[in-house]
This record gives sequence, C-alpha cells and structure tokens, in this order.
Amino acid sequence: MREPTFLILTALAGAPRHGYGILQEVAELSGGRVGLLTGTLYTALDRLTAEGLVEPDREEIVDGRARRYYRLTSAGLTALTAETARLRELATAAEHRLRQAHRPRTAR
Repeated sequence: MREPTFLILTALAGAPRHGYGILQEVAELSGGRVGLLTGTLYTALDRLTAEGLVEPDREEIVDGRARRYYRLTSAGLTALTAETARLRELATAAEHRLRQAHRPRTAR
C-alpha cells in the first residue's frame, strides 16, 4: 500500500471526513511531509471507493457548495489493520538491525 493511501485510510479511521478535512488530517498525520493535491485526493477516493475500502457517508451544503463526507468500510478497516501490522513488523526488524549495528564489537 502506498503511503498516501495509508494516510487517507488512517484519516478516515477516526470519523467520516470531507475532502478538505482529509487533506488536513493527512498533513497532520505526516507532520506536514505529505501534502496531497485536491485532484490527487479525489482520484484516490474514487479508486478506494471502487475497491470497497471507503464509501460516501453523507453530503452537506455549505456556503452553497456540496461537501461530501467519506467513511472507512469494514474492508477498509481490515486493509488498514493489515498494513499497520505489516509496517510495524518492518519497523521492528529495522530497529533490531539498528541495535545490532550499534553494538560494540568484541575483540578477537
């Protein structure tokens, strides 16, 4: 799973959000490192909807404009859970290797 997809799903794990809310949450989750463009976000949401990982939740009219909210589906939650476990395993393996790299070598 690519990082933007992971961050979008993570942003929706807490509550349904509209596009701008997802953009803000992704930026916050990534510490400002990932900033999605609006077009990129909606292309990703269309793809994730087609894959059954997210779905429209509701629409509101704000200042005369439609604001569509999206939510994570149960399949999206399963995918996010699996990817989180995969990333955790990779991080654990990297930490283990780093600890080995920093151990003082014994004299022979």
